[in-house]
Amino acid sequence: MPISESPSPVAVVTGASSGIGLAVAERLLQQGVRVLAMARRSDPPASLQAQSGTGLFWLSGDVTRAADLDRLAQLARELGPIDYLVPNAGIAQLADGLDNEAFQRQWAVNGAGALNTLAALRDQLNQPAAVVFIGTFLSQVTFPGLAAYIASKSALKAQARTLAVELAAQRIRINLVSPGPTATPIWGTLGLDESQLASVADSVNQRLLDGSFLEVGAVADAILFLLSDGARGIHGQDLIVDNGYTLR
Repeated sequence: MPISESPSPVAVVTGASSGIGLAVAERLLQQGVRVLAMARRSDPPASLQAQSGTGLFWLSGDVTRAADLDRLAQLARELGPIDYLVPNAGIAQLADGLDNEAFQRQWAVNGAGALNTLAALRDQLNQPAAVVFIGTFLSQVTFPGLAAYIASKSALKAQARTLAVELAAQRIRINLVSPGPTATPIWGTLGLDESQLASVADSVNQRLLDGSFLEVGAVADAILFLLSDGARGIHGQDLIVDNGYTLR
């Protein structure tokens, strides 16, 4: 099912250089959507470069910097009204649960960065438009060392659900997708060595219904569903895509 019947819709995706953001950008381009993709790296990854003639617009920027969000908004204005917004940029770092600095660092990207992206682009959103924030399955369980990450994503979820009500009158539909254990580069940024990562992966796999981490495509497909007209009656929901992790 095509994501939209309208001609040349516009999407904005942050954190688009790898993982879920990259998969979302690729799928949108494949469906004929013009995609304004932003990430901290200077050039798009090869898989997006291969689609550069299909409506890709790349911006190097950081969602924690107001000047970069201003540049994002300026480029978006040149493309026209935004139909789809996925504020995907995020980080995860292990830290003590009482480490306020760790929380502030992760909130700056995962929470404030996502919300400020919406704020910067709010006046350019089409009516109707769809926004999908990225939460986490860990808001349903616990994971030692990731309290700051979980708190930042849980706070984002609370705000996103309220915004779903506040912006409904403007025909802006807001939801979340909360990925479970997914094979993305973020696991390599936690600060664990290879043996520790292998141990964590083995423990996690035992709780997954098919015994393996999700592929990014499974999460991207859920995001595209919530962006699509097929989800037009869904507001303020958190779609958990976790391969059954939270069932056990």
